[in-house]
Amino acid sequence: MPRKKTRYTDKELKEFEKIIDAKLEEGRKQYGFYLDQLKELAESPESKIKGLDDGISTTETERITSMASRIKSHVQHLENAKIRIQNKVYGICRESGELISKERLKAVPHATLSISAKETRPRQAPRRTRK
Repeated sequence: MPRKKTRYTDKELKEFEKIIDAKLEEGRKQYGFYLDQLKELAESPESKIKGLDDGISTTETERITSMASRIKSHVQHLENAKIRIQNKVYGICRESGELISKERLKAVPHATLSISAKETRPRQAPRRTRK
């Protein structure tokens, strides 16, 4: 009886690392874009003048800040995935200890749960955004 595979090979880990590197580059660019937008909003002459549309600029700033925060979190998850690759534990479900499918890891390279483990977890209530 063949032994059950307990980790991805070094070659497979390199393939996943390439996917993660591409997503990291994209994420860092997006994060920089949002930071630049926030900087522009803060430095614009309109931001110094308080008026009727002050609520609009505040809403826009909050929206961009929220997007930047989400991208920053995504980048952190990808960086953590790279650490798991270096430690050769990448792709192992943190609940079942079994390998996460390649298809799932290609779609969500920072995944730490297999589909079956994710489906059996209690659903979390959606995060509420501040208004």
